[in-house]
Amino acid sequence: MTLNEVFTDRRRRQVAILLAVAVLSGLAAYFALHRRAAQVAPRYEAKLLFPGLAHAVNALQVTHIRIVSKAGGAFDIDFVPQKGWVLPDRNNYPASFEEVKRALVAMASMEAIEPKTDRPDWFHYIDVDAPPKGDGTLITLSGDRGRVYAALIVGKSQEVGDDSGSVGIFVRKPDEDQSWLATSTAEIRPLQTDWIDKTVMDIDRERVREADVQPGSGPSYSVSRAKPDDASFVLAPIPKGREIAYAGAGDSVASAFDDFTFDDIKPAGDIDFDNAARLIEHTFDGLTVTADVVKQGDDFWARVSADAAPGVAKTAKEAHDINQRAAGWAFKLASYKGSVFTAPLESLLKPKAQAAAKPVRAH
Repeated sequence: MTLNEVFTDRRRRQVAILLAVAVLSGLAAYFALHRRAAQVAPRYEAKLLFPGLAHAVNALQVTHIRIVSKAGGAFDIDFVPQKGWVLPDRNNYPASFEEVKRALVAMASMEAIEPKTDRPDWFHYIDVDAPPKGDGTLITLSGDRGRVYAALIVGKSQEVGDDSGSVGIFVRKPDEDQSWLATSTAEIRPLQTDWIDKTVMDIDRERVREADVQPGSGPSYSVSRAKPDDASFVLAPIPKGREIAYAGAGDSVASAFDDFTFDDIKPAGDIDFDNAARLIEHTFDGLTVTADVVKQGDDFWARVSADAAPGVAKTAKEAHDINQRAAGWAFKLASYKGSVFTAPLESLLKPKAQAAAKPVRAH
């Protein structure tokens, strides 16, 4: 059959047209998929920012971390063989090992996945302009004799859709103009208070037998219970004619040392603890913990010590560990926590009955 006969036959002409449309549609789909694949395919091969850092960290060669930022100023974290990681600006108070580990692992595993701006006048858009004037955070890792293993300015974060949980962070090496979008296992925290080891004690409420309180003002009182399985603590003394605010009102006082945390530290000698409120807590297993608390301005500061009944080795060790961490230090408490330690008796009672209204005189 000739070509002319094909196109003169109506049915065959329709089949030919449909076949051509199908072929063109297939080609169009192929090129669309190819173009889409090219768009989503990574344009740059991910690369470690500091290829030799993991070895230096594992070999314990990194012994000094310096953080500089506009928000937190400049501070250091040093490794001291006899003490571990400490904060020199806080009289060598222990640094959080978990925070140090997070930062070292993040720096050692950080990968650049895409180059970004190399224009200094654009650095502020992604916070990789150098501190303290710029909004970036500079972290420097070094070792003995000042050898620098890594230095990086860390800026804003960005979602990168990483299934492993890594975050996207804009970064720049301080001696280079080229910035990068990098993946990191953690963000670098710029405040020194985030690097303090805040493990002092955690006295579970279930252990507490009694708490004796001498507030900064007003009468002293106690909350206690006879057995560990008693649901609530009994408040005493209750002034004549008054009632407890609600059942269990004293429980918060008994839980004051539960998950004891703080916001900052100072040498205890820097705080005037004269006329401080005092809370003494006794546990069923023989531990006694004492906190003196004062309010200076808007801040609550606590001084803590511990003691143990004789003959209980486990409790004696716990008291020793608390004193090792707390001796000589004042701890800045969150406002809500400071209010618990200094709660006056009046705050645990129902309000006094209103005076009877005076009768209105008839005119």
